[in-house]
Amino acid sequence: MKVLILRFSSIGDIVLTTPVPRALKIQKEAEVHYATKPAFRGILANNPYIDKVYVLDQGINVLIQQLKAERYDYVIDLHNNLRTRLIKLRLGAKSYAFDKLNWEKWLWVNLKINRMPNVHIVDRYMETVRALGVKRDSQGLDYFIPSQDEVPMEWLPETHRKEYVAVAIGAQHSTKRLPLKRLIELCDKINKPIVLLGGKEDAATGEAIAAFFEQTTQSEAMEEGLKALNKKTLIFNACGKFNLNQSASLVKQARYVFSHDTGLMHIAAAFKKEIFSIWGNTSPLLGMYPYQTKFTVLENNKLSCRPCSKIGHDACPKGHFKCMNELVFDFYIP
Repeated sequence: MKVLILRFSSIGDIVLTTPVPRALKIQKEAEVHYATKPAFRGILANNPYIDKVYVLDQGINVLIQQLKAERYDYVIDLHNNLRTRLIKLRLGAKSYAFDKLNWEKWLWVNLKINRMPNVHIVDRYMETVRALGVKRDSQGLDYFIPSQDEVPMEWLPETHRKEYVAVAIGAQHSTKRLPLKRLIELCDKINKPIVLLGGKEDAATGEAIAAFFEQTTQSEAMEEGLKALNKKTLIFNACGKFNLNQSASLVKQARYVFSHDTGLMHIAAAFKKEIFSIWGNTSPLLGMYPYQTKFTVLENNKLSCRPCSKIGHDACPKGHFKCMNELVFDFYIP
């Protein structure tokens, strides 16, 4: 049996599909191929349950010709958009598509009528292969880091080598990210050595956080007072300094992980980390909370305007951004 899986974006969504190729490979001994965008090849390239990765780098017609030559028995469409429907039509193989529940999402976001099933999106992905006799296993998500991207602890400051907390400060949309002031408050409450994770676009925010907690000659007079208050927040800003696999390695070695609703949260779940997931305008009830790992949800449930989007906005539609500005950091880590 030769099977093609389609999912073109994004980091978190692709990580959330990883139980599907694993189950196909183990339970059906299938030859599993996966088509995605070039930017996400690295997420899949080292996955032992995927035999070949195709990427959409020369246009859809070129990709379709490449896929046609493989003569697939089945196509598993985990994206279910116009592009993947065209690919399925042109390939002509038997296919199964993921139900995106767009109507249910629209009802909740726009009318605040919740018809979303109490089912994680991973289990909904697995429904697409049930007709092939494939069942859900209990192994969670997969993320495989190539050996060259494993980050040695010696690369971190000496203060962070024994134990640290990873804080993923980025997210694709502004309304899924804590503002700078709130990130500083969060780091202060964590009160442990912290590694900030994110892309180059998050580097300036990371530097601002690090500068707030930086110990300088001017702050020496206050150090004894800070020690008396048991202040232990030490920041290492790794934003933009590591590639995705290296950032995943830092997540893997962290004691705890704090993350917005973003890809690194799902990567942390793949490593079975204890996660504190931070939600702004979106909601975990959309079915994308951390999968099969211990987690705590941090969200503001006192707002009638949440969720205001299934994805996110560039700015709060109401202008107050209370979902993040009034979020209570109700957690404890020993």
